[in-house]
Amino acid sequence: MALPADVKPDQGQRETAARVAVLIVNFNSGSLLGECLRHLHLQTCHPARVIVVDNASGDGSIDGLEHHYPEVTWVKLDQNRGFAAANNLAARWAGDVEWLALLNPDAFPAPDWLERWLAAVEAHPDCASFGARLVDARDPGRLDGTGDVYHVSGLAWRRDHGRRVVDGEAEAGEIFAPCAAAALYRRAAFFEAGGFDEDYFCYFEDVDLGFRLRLLGYHCWYTPDAVVRHVGSAVTGRRSPFSLYHGHRNLVWTWCKNMPGPLFWRYLLHHLFLNLGSVLWYARRGESGVLLRAKWDALRGLPRCWRQRRAIQAGRRISTGVLRQMMSRDWRALYRRSGG
Repeated sequence: MALPADVKPDQGQRETAARVAVLIVNFNSGSLLGECLRHLHLQTCHPARVIVVDNASGDGSIDGLEHHYPEVTWVKLDQNRGFAAANNLAARWAGDVEWLALLNPDAFPAPDWLERWLAAVEAHPDCASFGARLVDARDPGRLDGTGDVYHVSGLAWRRDHGRRVVDGEAEAGEIFAPCAAAALYRRAAFFEAGGFDEDYFCYFEDVDLGFRLRLLGYHCWYTPDAVVRHVGSAVTGRRSPFSLYHGHRNLVWTWCKNMPGPLFWRYLLHHLFLNLGSVLWYARRGESGVLLRAKWDALRGLPRCWRQRRAIQAGRRISTGVLRQMMSRDWRALYRRSGG
């Protein structure tokens, strides 16, 4: 719930806000980007800087916005480099801020969104990332997600997606990873973990980064009073061939890179069955070609993943037992979600 209009953040919160940069990656988002910036402009705590990286949009979605938002840093790329690479670039442009607040152009934050996160930062100094409560922008009575869940087989999903707001998770608490549609990362931890994997291009890169932050021993906190209305898949389309390909290719890479040895061998058959089951599921829908291409390209990328795995596992600072407790082992939930 937003603060009343006459309630202003105290001086300490204003100083804290100066430690935050908001990063927005845009690609053909139409009028959504302007709506996002309008909501950002209404924040009770203003960030030190706002950086918009445009991935060579061709729809005029940034036209005129530079005039209306001169305080924004605009980075215009000559080609679409993907969500992962563009956010890494924005993070480097952010300079010496302490926190990076990622926001999709189809995500509209409540006025006290940033203020609520900054209060959580002060209360939980051991956390390197924070998730928001995402509400369905088309149906404000339903949730888009309350943090990302990671299953030991390699599948991930947004907790409470599609549930009624009144039935969703209302308590703050630890989650596996935040959804990058609206996520807050400690900048030093973001770079320590290597940022987003740019080979992913888009989809699943936030789960992968969250996994690597977990391996480094960092915690992630769900902040239910940091509220964002999210359209979701506004450009690529939910379950489009594009999103299916990248999501199902990248989930293989995420599991193979990050799952520690004892858990890797313990759940390898489960991971293989998940991938086979996904192909069979989409074959029934006439979409086996997309899934087969995704899995074939995932296999082709395994030598690179294995090289990355050596470095990732060498830096692991969490026990396999503790990590396993952070993952879902609910097989009924996996069955319900394995169709995408």
